[in-house]
Amino acid sequence: MTTNRATEPEDLTRLFVERANARDAEGMAELYAPDAVMAYPPGAATVGRDAIRAVFERMLEHVPLPFPTEPPLPTVRYGDLALTSTRSADDKGGRVQVARREPDGTWLRIIDRPEAAAG
Repeated sequence: MTTNRATEPEDLTRLFVERANARDAEGMAELYAPDAVMAYPPGAATVGRDAIRAVFERMLEHVPLPFPTEPPLPTVRYGDLALTSTRSADDKGGRVQVARREPDGTWLRIIDRPEAAAG
């Protein structure tokens, strides 16, 4: 189990990339709430941390590493919710997430759209 936790919503993207580059699907999934929804694979929804972990396990078998670090766009906050996003490294789209502050003050993703085509 990975111990680094997101103390700000912006930490989630950095931690995701670090864990992906370490091929740590379990650690990647820990960045999501137990009931999170991820819009992946394209055209589908993956619901729940266990299902999201399974997607990451399959993805890490095929994706070339290292994952690129993508500069974040400004975070938008509303109370205990935050909207985070990045432009894709290939500049063909973007990634958007909604994070929620947990009672212990850490942040977890609750909604993730990892692939959105440029419009």
